[in-house]
Amino acid sequence: MSSMNGSRVAAMREVTQRPVRITVRPEENGILQPTSAWFGMNTFGLRQMRAKMPKDVYKKLAASIRLGKKLDSEIAPVVAQVIKEWAMSRGVTHFTHWFQPQTGLTAEKHDAFLNFDENKLPIETFTGEQLIQSEPDASSFPSGGLRATWEARGYTAWNPASPVFISETGGVKYLCIPSVFIGYNGEALDEMTPLLRSSDVLSHRAMELLELIGDSGVLRVNTTLGVEQEFFIIDRSHFALRPDLVMAARSLVGAPPPRGQQLEDHYFGGIPERVQACISEVEHELYKLGVPIVTRHNEVAPSQFEMAPIFEDTDIAVDHNHLVMSVLRKIALRHGLQAIVHEKPFAGINGSGKHCNWSLSITSDNQLDGTNLLKPGKTPHQNIRFLVFLAAVLKGVHKHAGLLRAGIAVSGNEHRLGANEAPPAIISAFLGTGLTQVVEDIAAGKTSPKNAEQAMLKLGVAKLPDVEQDNTDRNRTSPFAFTGAKFEFRAVGASQSIAFPVMLLQAAVAEALGEIIEQLKAEIKTGKSTDDAALRVAAKAFKESAAVRFEGNNYSDEWVVEAKKRGLLNLRRTPEALAQLRTDTAVALFKNTHILTEVELESRYHVRLERYVKDILIELHTIQQMIDTQVLPAAYAYLGTLATSAGQGAVAGINMQPIVDAANSVSKLVTTLQKKRAELAKVITKAEHMHDDLGGQAGYLTTTGCDTMGEVRDAADAIELAIGDEYWPLPRYREMLFPV
Repeated sequence: MSSMNGSRVAAMREVTQRPVRITVRPEENGILQPTSAWFGMNTFGLRQMRAKMPKDVYKKLAASIRLGKKLDSEIAPVVAQVIKEWAMSRGVTHFTHWFQPQTGLTAEKHDAFLNFDENKLPIETFTGEQLIQSEPDASSFPSGGLRATWEARGYTAWNPASPVFISETGGVKYLCIPSVFIGYNGEALDEMTPLLRSSDVLSHRAMELLELIGDSGVLRVNTTLGVEQEFFIIDRSHFALRPDLVMAARSLVGAPPPRGQQLEDHYFGGIPERVQACISEVEHELYKLGVPIVTRHNEVAPSQFEMAPIFEDTDIAVDHNHLVMSVLRKIALRHGLQAIVHEKPFAGINGSGKHCNWSLSITSDNQLDGTNLLKPGKTPHQNIRFLVFLAAVLKGVHKHAGLLRAGIAVSGNEHRLGANEAPPAIISAFLGTGLTQVVEDIAAGKTSPKNAEQAMLKLGVAKLPDVEQDNTDRNRTSPFAFTGAKFEFRAVGASQSIAFPVMLLQAAVAEALGEIIEQLKAEIKTGKSTDDAALRVAAKAFKESAAVRFEGNNYSDEWVVEAKKRGLLNLRRTPEALAQLRTDTAVALFKNTHILTEVELESRYHVRLERYVKDILIELHTIQQMIDTQVLPAAYAYLGTLATSAGQGAVAGINMQPIVDAANSVSKLVTTLQKKRAELAKVITKAEHMHDDLGGQAGYLTTTGCDTMGEVRDAADAIELAIGDEYWPLPRYREMLFPV
């Protein structure tokens, strides 16, 4: 038995003997405290600010957060002093501007509170300037050409809407200041800046539309987001023995086990004890950070799980989702486990998504405060308002479906979209039978000829809230489904930062709102009442966007044919999806909304395409090394054993033909793999020589590169099923997904 095989056996033994780690909740006088008593203890939000800040300072800061405005520089020193005192009382020694570069992850550079006074005596300081702004190196992050390698200056600036928080790791505590990241000339180098811009534009246009239809006093329209995070959890020992999982976060070889998810017994089943203990500690740490996780359950695939929070303002939800992923990875290690958020870590079973439940709500100084604009109301006017905003969303999604597809274009999603209960690469919207009928009747003009109020009554829209059953069924196959008071953007990949796809969605809806506003103004000028004009404009938008609405099974082959007839894009591969960022339609959208300059938009294309190329090249090199150092050596060893046995048996006069036949069979499989391995080497060499042509390189990798890698995998998987188990060096699917 080889040493690697010995490692695999040792890993299996270790898995069966691991103890369950118990998380102790906070106590007071020996009594366990409810979550609400310590929720957010590591965050400095409005509740903590109100108790510690002067009233005038708190009032200005709260207004800044509520209305999405910049922090008043005059109050910054006071705010910084209060934050420093709070952090130091919790044992914090350092602070960092925590931001989101275009890597899909977060970044941080730690600075100490430690300083020296005029007498060179040590003191702790934290100024208003340090709170508001920092200057990390901008040249070492992907910028897509926005910054040259010799242009290093970049700035992080605090986003006060997102509470500062204390990160605890390895016994160290440091203060994190959620921030944006911009270049010397103000160009957006991160994911958060464009998202905040899109929220502002959407808010301004939504407020203008509300004012037009008679809803005044609105201070801001916020977008809200609830992010369902799917992930796999396997034992750390198994993970460490899989170079493909370590390097590429997905298994590049691996024969399917006899049992996968076909018994449909994992979904909503009892959470395994070790995993339950791990998720419980993850929740514990997230609660301390003010992340409102309320749902956990088994997902469909074996060893797949999900966590989901309550809805929050979008920019906070984005920050919190990054915390969910990072805390999940960190805590899993404490339990001897590995959390994997790749979209498709295991072939043949469900992949993981990030379902983004998105809506719009009003901030106002009157009864409209908190109103969900995507929720039907109780009066005809309220439902006309709902229908107009619904029309804007559908209009934006229809016009910019290709752009939304670009927003979810990452290498992992190529393996997930359209397979095993994931939405297809075709962007469509689902409304449900009841709402679809209302929309189609309005679009077809089947309304009362008198006025909008009677039309609403005739359609029964005013009665929607009184229906006990949900107005929409759930369509798990739809990439963008209306699920009652919100849309669920289901096509986003599990590993992605949600800032980019949600920014694209908000940009599309903002543009649609602008067009609806102009159409509404024109209709009102003709003498129509506001409600009549609004219903007429909504009807036009419903009719124009009809092609993007689909109520059936998005997995079916028939839908692919039907979508093509409707003119909907089916962008299966990442490079062709990312090309949508360079279309005239995309450029016009961002010119109209001022969310991204043309240069900033172009940079997003280059960053994402370059990342895709790097992902595939890493996968190609990894599978090549695994074939050379693990799969083929295992096959050679097995063949050697068969040959020795055959030779010894022949000397003894035993019929060794069965062993000879087995050896010949494995030999053929090895020959096939060697041939495919040689083809793989040529593909890698050619791809790496195409580095001056990023588009051509990506196109080559997504076709020839991925196809060749698939052929190598098929040959390797055939060998896995043919050689003796004691010779196979890699943890098998059955061992990783079904721990005993």
